[in-house]
Amino acid sequence: MTTATPSVRGRYFEDFEIGAEFVTPARTITSTDIVNFACLSGDFNEVHTNYEYCKTTQFGEPIAHGPMIYGVAGGLQYASGINDGTLLALVQIDKWRLLAPVKHGDTIRMKSTVIEKKESSKPDRGTITFKRNIVNQHDTTVQEMLATILYRRRPTPT
Repeated sequence: MTTATPSVRGRYFEDFEIGAEFVTPARTITSTDIVNFACLSGDFNEVHTNYEYCKTTQFGEPIAHGPMIYGVAGGLQYASGINDGTLLALVQIDKWRLLAPVKHGDTIRMKSTVIEKKESSKPDRGTITFKRNIVNQHDTTVQEMLATILYRRRPTPT
């Protein structure tokens, strides 16, 4: 019995070049997303769940949880395909900054630029560090961070 090797759609360590930029598909955030995240996380802070309270804030309406937007951006990264079959682990997030609110009806996407590439001590893997900007429909950065991800190296032919 022969087992087929699954095809890999993602990028291997060798496929990344310093300065390369990747842009994910976009996704519109809904009130349902915000409520569902509140239920999932248990974070029912009024700035996310209470329209009347939010009328008294600078936002005027409920805003999405910061970690929710981070999570959605992870899903958008997956949808882009660059990690499919090649990502081994998220190693770290540094300098995560929440710069602007995300509200119901905002559409976000993520722009990732390769800023560092390091071979691992193990020959089958290496790390890529991205400068990530999560932007809204106006191209305003709502979150930014540095993300270091461990990727597979391209297999050597046997």
